[in-house]
Amino acid sequence: MPVVIASPLEPELVELLRSVDERLDVRFEPDLLPAPRYPSDHLGEAGFERTPEQEERFTALVTGAEVLFGIPAESPERLAWAVRAAPGLRFVQATSAGAGQQVRRAELTTDELERVAISSASGVHAVPLAEWSIFGLLAFTKGLPRLRRDAVERRWDHYPTTELRGQTLLVIGVGAIGLEVARLASAFGMRVVGVKRNVSEGLPHVDSLHPPDQLRELVGDAHAIVVTLPLTDETRGLIDRETIGLMRDGAIFVNVGRGRAVDEGALIDALRSGKLAGAALDVTAKEPLPPESPLWELENVILSPHTAALSWHENERIVELFAENLRRYLRGDELLSRVRTSLFY
Repeated sequence: MPVVIASPLEPELVELLRSVDERLDVRFEPDLLPAPRYPSDHLGEAGFERTPEQEERFTALVTGAEVLFGIPAESPERLAWAVRAAPGLRFVQATSAGAGQQVRRAELTTDELERVAISSASGVHAVPLAEWSIFGLLAFTKGLPRLRRDAVERRWDHYPTTELRGQTLLVIGVGAIGLEVARLASAFGMRVVGVKRNVSEGLPHVDSLHPPDQLRELVGDAHAIVVTLPLTDETRGLIDRETIGLMRDGAIFVNVGRGRAVDEGALIDALRSGKLAGAALDVTAKEPLPPESPLWELENVILSPHTAALSWHENERIVELFAENLRRYLRGDELLSRVRTSLFY
């Protein structure tokens, strides 16, 4: 079974994939892929171009694939190209948790979506994103903006800070990332309230679980809010101006999901007015964040350029997921994290 590596990957991880099953023919030609800029980079150096001979070789590789690791160039257009160039393609393992949006933008036909199963890397990034979320909570709980200001002004004053222990954390989106946020928050002694589409069963480290239609009733009790939502038709704009207005004064807001799930203008107003103590944002409505955005200048905002998920261990975890999916594919079992084309998530 031909398995083509279409994304930069460490050679030792390619060997791990080769050891999954003797029926796999794992094809990896690193000279046809861009050099990674940093560990676990799936896009590679800007300006990478193949020679005509290399492009011919790469096309031949993809055309003969039954399974593809990575979306070529992380591009919806190249995903559509691969699906249409490879009549035998049946399974694509994407390297991002948000691969559903790439699938949506690829505008594949119903027949193509039925022929090719596409799995995201959902869940792989839970640890770094949850740690970054707790970093955001601690930064504002312990007064990081004031510490920065005092350092600039060479001020040495004593003052108390609050604690996470005993506070209520609202996690909006309790998937793999939200569960890890809940676990870490529980270790700090926080009470965790979750919002999730499916509330039929309890979850570890979550004290109470509620459907999205109760969101506005819940935000006022939360000392801190962490958003881990994907972007779907259901989540776009879910945290609107009215919801932000109902939040507790002095609350901390963290978003490691998708920027367009939040009314960014309303969020900025709440941060400027002091209604919210601070926001830690790994994502914004428009990326890259425009230079004129007020978010760059607000003292009570911590920005990360959608990189909080990046980790030295990312490729190891993606390959572990892919290896399990290869075993499932060979057995004819359901794939992990398969993109649901009804939601593109």
